[in-house]
Amino acid sequence: MVVYQGKGLFPGVAFGTIHLLKKAEAVEQEIVQDAQKEWERFLKAKQDTDEQLEALYEKAKEDIGEDEAMIIDVQRMMLVDFDFNKGVENMIRNERFSAAYAVSQTGQQMAEIFASMDDAYMKERATDVRDVSQRLTDTLVGRRSALQFTNPVIVVADDLTPSETLQMDKTKIRAFVMRKGSANSHTAILARMMNIPCIIQADIPPEPTFHGQELIVDGEEGTLYLEPDADIREKMLEKQKAEQAEKELLEAVRGLPSVTKDGRKVKLYANIGGVEDVEPALSHDAEGVGLFRSEFLYLGRGDFPSEEELFTAYRKVAEGMGSRLVVIRTLDIGADKQVDYFQLDEEENPALGLRGIRICIDRPDLFRTQLRAIYRASAFGHVAMMFPMIVSAWEVRHCKAAAAAVRHELAGEGVSIGEVALGIMIETPAAVMLADDLAKEVDFFSVGTNDLTQYTLAIDRQNDKLERFYDAKHPAVLAMLKMIAQAAKDNGIWSGVCGELAADPELLTELVNMGFDELSVSPAYILRMRKHIREMG
Repeated sequence: MVVYQGKGLFPGVAFGTIHLLKKAEAVEQEIVQDAQKEWERFLKAKQDTDEQLEALYEKAKEDIGEDEAMIIDVQRMMLVDFDFNKGVENMIRNERFSAAYAVSQTGQQMAEIFASMDDAYMKERATDVRDVSQRLTDTLVGRRSALQFTNPVIVVADDLTPSETLQMDKTKIRAFVMRKGSANSHTAILARMMNIPCIIQADIPPEPTFHGQELIVDGEEGTLYLEPDADIREKMLEKQKAEQAEKELLEAVRGLPSVTKDGRKVKLYANIGGVEDVEPALSHDAEGVGLFRSEFLYLGRGDFPSEEELFTAYRKVAEGMGSRLVVIRTLDIGADKQVDYFQLDEEENPALGLRGIRICIDRPDLFRTQLRAIYRASAFGHVAMMFPMIVSAWEVRHCKAAAAAVRHELAGEGVSIGEVALGIMIETPAAVMLADDLAKEVDFFSVGTNDLTQYTLAIDRQNDKLERFYDAKHPAVLAMLKMIAQAAKDNGIWSGVCGELAADPELLTELVNMGFDELSVSPAYILRMRKHIREMG
């Protein structure tokens, strides 16, 4: 028996044989003589790839539902992305590279842009880019992946793309094990939806001899047992039975209020990045959406989205969530989320530069387009909006004036709109110190714990060398959280926290005791958090 370790992403014990997925070989650089013919090959491959993705979309709708199948629609949009196509065309026509090499290199460059972002959700979009470029490359070179299984297996791979995951027969998958991967990947989301144990960043080596060997996966501990002995097998069987009992207990709190034994009510909301995340939020019994990261609608494209595009996305989420509240964060581009067509100047320290609400104030037409789309969508559900990176009361008043102007404008056009509460993100020490004054200007607070920790501790959270110094439970951070909750309570507004740290049982207890009214996390944590809250005295 050999034991390996990784990061458990979705709990559960799984028994099975290994199906080892090999990484596709890199495309070799090749110079072509006829650039026009190679361009036409690319256009034909795009059409074929789109047809493949359309068929996969229909399969995904049947397997996991229409909203989650939107993963594939996002990839189909990549096929017509201006920057992607222009990059490929330049490499084919000007540098005379083969279409396959041009696609591979352009896709890698775009993926690296997303991967360099600090926001976990945006970082994961690099996988979508790699996925569609790999599929397009495979089409060009005539390569097909072997993803069909005759027996139940544990899939072991460097990483898995969304389309690879969706092609698999979920009834044959016992667990996913990846040497890389992240908590925000679509594979991770799908694993949670399908209740399949999932481990990322596993230290199991890519040995071809592992294919077909017996493996036990402990998703909770992130532990892998290759060719397990009898004692471990018995121990894991007992744990599997205990986990099933725990699942039944979690299901018992579905639909119940998130309220402590002494009557303190806490709303448990979901963090989402797009329409495709509505289904996971609902399936995990989220009471609303506490953070809709709307900047995703601006990423991975060559120009600004139109008002209609924004409105359509906001409306679908609002309609999908029904009567549940949907809090839309206005554009938070800048810092780690750089977009070429915004033409932002290069900054020595982007985290302290033109980002978040500062861009919206600096570019009123851009802000107006988003405000119009949000207000129009508010007629189709229960919508609120919040402004990021606030440090002064005058910024809040500026945003409120812009919102009022848009409401007046739409009313003059005869456009129906709903009541939209206005809130702010508290993610700077300045906002904390002014919390009492700011609370008089808005309807709610939402704390961004990542940035608040970064600015409070003067630690660049993108610097891996500083990881040991980055402490989200630092006494100074906890003191600030307490000040925020108290300021909100004193001024009669609600306050929430939109960070995964809220799912930590220890911090969850502290946040509830501080008086926060709402916690917004990844959907998969919600039932477990509700059970914990209902057990609090």
